[in-house]
Amino acid sequence: MANGQPKFSMTDRPSDAALNRAVLNRRRNMKTFVFPDTKLVALVLFTGGMVFASVGISAEGTQWEINPRIVPIPMGASQQLQESLAATPVPDVEARKKIADEDIDWMALIEQRASATPLDLPTLSKQLDLTIKSDEIEGVKVYHVMPNHPDPAFKDRLFLNVHGGSYVFGGGVASVGEAAVIANRAKIPVLSVDYRMPPNHPFPAAVEDTVIVYKHLLKSLPGKAIAIGGTSAGGGLALAAVHRFITLKLDVPGAIYAGTPWADLTKTGDSLFTNEGIDRVLVTYDGTLGAAARLYANGHDLQDPLISPVYGKFKGFPPTYLVTGTRDMFLSDTVRTHRKLRNAGVIADLNVYEGMSHGGYLVVPNSPESMQVYAELRDFLKQHLL
Repeated sequence: MANGQPKFSMTDRPSDAALNRAVLNRRRNMKTFVFPDTKLVALVLFTGGMVFASVGISAEGTQWEINPRIVPIPMGASQQLQESLAATPVPDVEARKKIADEDIDWMALIEQRASATPLDLPTLSKQLDLTIKSDEIEGVKVYHVMPNHPDPAFKDRLFLNVHGGSYVFGGGVASVGEAAVIANRAKIPVLSVDYRMPPNHPFPAAVEDTVIVYKHLLKSLPGKAIAIGGTSAGGGLALAAVHRFITLKLDVPGAIYAGTPWADLTKTGDSLFTNEGIDRVLVTYDGTLGAAARLYANGHDLQDPLISPVYGKFKGFPPTYLVTGTRDMFLSDTVRTHRKLRNAGVIADLNVYEGMSHGGYLVVPNSPESMQVYAELRDFLKQHLL
């Protein structure tokens, strides 16, 4: 004992072979002991030796204290993804956490982000071999994004895209971004919904706009011929919209694409903590992201399934294709959604990419990971759209 705590060395550890025999032969002798006075949790195997997982936990036993870590570039990721991560400055997490809701000028920030990454539709159309036209469906702004050489397998099929951007950013012309990628790589016609957003149009405006457009599409196409999806808030909105479709007793879509979905706007998911600062896109929930959640919810319960779809019931959902990465702060949202789908008996295809931060397949669009995300999405749609 040292300072009231037990001290162990690696020599106290049984061999791997001994541990394997212990696990196989003496499972019934496995017990968990808690030493409240030492803040140590130990898993004890009665095999003539002990294995301790030594972790510093708070007095309440609710959180771990982990010393500063050195996190290398993920060597298992593609060269393009490694180079992108290496070129990204280390974020100042603590500075971002100090941003208070009342300090954010949302209209100025929306304009700033829009002007920082302008999207020129004629150039985009030429580069990706698309035809893009703006339109309006029953008062909702949309964009038709058509591949000039569509896959014959997608004749009379449509992908309904809802864009990401924390439910606050990415509107207007920017809403075409991922829709164009999907149309180009999957060779399927896409309709992108430029749904209303805060600060002027908080929840439930985005869900309402998506429902309006979907109901309009059902006048000319069966639900099984339509896929719905997007990335981040778009993935979350797609899931929330399907919850609403089911409540309204509408025909459900043939498939869902949930790209790293923001499926829980509360600060709950494990990876919001474990990947804080590791995810070079979201960085931290505290600050702007959490403020965006509260702005969007506008006083409504953040656990409302139309806001945080992971809290809903998934019975009756169509086959769902999910994507995330090991460094994604929404890894837990994606995994929890996948588990809810599987528990409801829904076909769900979970794809996790090594070293990828939030939406990394869009951040590094020419990476092998990005190519594979959309190639497998194309195959998934071919399999499930009828």
